[in-house]
Amino acid sequence: MSSSLTTIPARHGIATLLRAGQTIKIINTHGTQVIDTWAFTLSSFPPPPSLSPQKSSITTQLSMQHTRASLNRIIPKVGDGLFDNERRKLLTVTEDTTEGVHDTLIAACDRARYVELGGGEGHRNCADNLIEALEVLGIKALQFTPSPLNLFMNIPVHDDRTTLSFEAPTSKEGEYICLKAEVDLVIAFSACPQDILKINCGKPVDAHFQIL
Repeated sequence: MSSSLTTIPARHGIATLLRAGQTIKIINTHGTQVIDTWAFTLSSFPPPPSLSPQKSSITTQLSMQHTRASLNRIIPKVGDGLFDNERRKLLTVTEDTTEGVHDTLIAACDRARYVELGGGEGHRNCADNLIEALEVLGIKALQFTPSPLNLFMNIPVHDDRTTLSFEAPTSKEGEYICLKAEVDLVIAFSACPQDILKINCGKPVDAHFQIL
């Protein structure tokens, strides 16, 4: 049975457990929101129906650099696996109703990034959102922020093969991508707070997910 829709609040993060074999549907509800996405395996995983991995610690993390090497491409497509830092497949892309425009190159925004962009020191950011989301589940975040899978993010690499740009999403209202868990894991999302560049069309909004 599918779960009800869960909101990923604008500018904030959320995390949930995903058991091997479950599929999660991430919905770009308004069509304009980038969702930074991470996945982690844990030292221990609670038996169902518990959703509280108390006293568990992170053992591996979803790794974009390992995923790109395994896939020989910079954007995963339907049928592709997503791999951790030990080259183990954590997730598989099973469905994507968008044009397939996502990003694996750009780091999560953080406090320093907004200072760099002139947005001040107190701007909400994806790095802190990840820490907050994991804390709700009682999981201590890593001492660094892994590079996320930036769902719906449009970062074209230009014809000179050396430059890129931050552009508005090409996805449309209600489009979604589905990821199937190959192992027990925790998956975390941040509805990116970026409101200076084009990537969220200047206005971060809510998105949603559903465990199928």
